[in-house]
Amino acid sequence: MSLNKALLALALAAALTACQKTEEAATDAAAVDAAATDAAATVDAAAADAAATVDAAATDAAATVDAAATDAAATVDAAATDAAAAVEGAAADAAAPAAPAAEGEKK
Repeated sequence: MSLNKALLALALAAALTACQKTEEAATDAAAVDAAATDAAATVDAAAADAAATVDAAATDAAATVDAAATDAAATVDAAATDAAAAVEGAAADAAAPAAPAAEGEKK
């Protein structure tokens, strides 16, 4: 084989190798891109789940606070009603005339 043919064969082998490496790099790049897309979808799903969990917890907390406020208002209202009844009873007792003294008691 002449030197020119040998150099031509060597150049052809180098070109084929370069093409193969380029195709492998493109395949690897596509795999990395697919993995990145999958990771982004996983992160998006996790963020949506976290947001829903936080929203549910906030709703539950608001309902708990509302129930506690309603209970507190009812307790205060009952205490105020009891206090008003006690004041009215004391006022009625104070306004009632004193009972006459029984016989034999000092006046």
